[in-house]
Amino acid sequence: MTATTINENRGAALVTGATSGIGQAAAFALADQGFEVIVHGRDIVRGAETVKAIEARGGRARFVAADLSEPGAAAGLAATVGPVDVLVNNAGFSWFGPTDQLDEATFDELFAANVRSAYQLVAALAPGMAERGHGSIVSVDSMAGHVGLSGAAAYGATKAALTAMSRAWAAEYSPAGVRVNTVAPGPAYTGADEELITGLGATTLLGRAAQPKEIAEVIAFVASDKASYITGAIIPVDGGRTAI
Repeated sequence: MTATTINENRGAALVTGATSGIGQAAAFALADQGFEVIVHGRDIVRGAETVKAIEARGGRARFVAADLSEPGAAAGLAATVGPVDVLVNNAGFSWFGPTDQLDEATFDELFAANVRSAYQLVAALAPGMAERGHGSIVSVDSMAGHVGLSGAAAYGATKAALTAMSRAWAAEYSPAGVRVNTVAPGPAYTGADEELITGLGATTLLGRAAQPKEIAEVIAFVASDKASYITGAIIPVDGGRTAI
């Protein structure tokens, strides 16, 4: 698919976990707005394919590989990419199941990938944004961080932590011109268990799960200057699930 319009250069945007699902769709949407997108992921092949797809739309992109669950990887990624205008904290993974079946190693990996990596990226990149007086940070939360879902205690906790950190970052950095917001998707078809996602989608007011693009368009809007007066916000994109 080719974008109909590519806007002028709007700076650089780092999207973590951008080789599939919501992250990839957000990378496409930001590239369509004119950002040079730094595509992050772990798989070099999928990274190259994502960059190629962005370029085919008329956009600009490059790929940087890193396993953000590893200690020091987030700081290394930040050093590699350099200053950015937009940071989208999307990387991470989910785990659903009975609480007593989650092993300690997976629990620790969940928090490392979903929470620690975002914290370290903001620590590395937000001060530069503040010095330049401009920037936008968007963290991808989940409705699991705001409603009780059976089997999602640990995953939901990581997403609730991400939103709590984002509120604090808004208080810390927004006075210097850096907007920090959270987008909280509902169930979306991102390659996870399709039956589970369909079932969760049925619990929303719209009665369905989302496509990644529906989430990505909101991320791109919040990241852009069109949302210039929005900071410290949690924006649900969940088909009304958290409204009931």
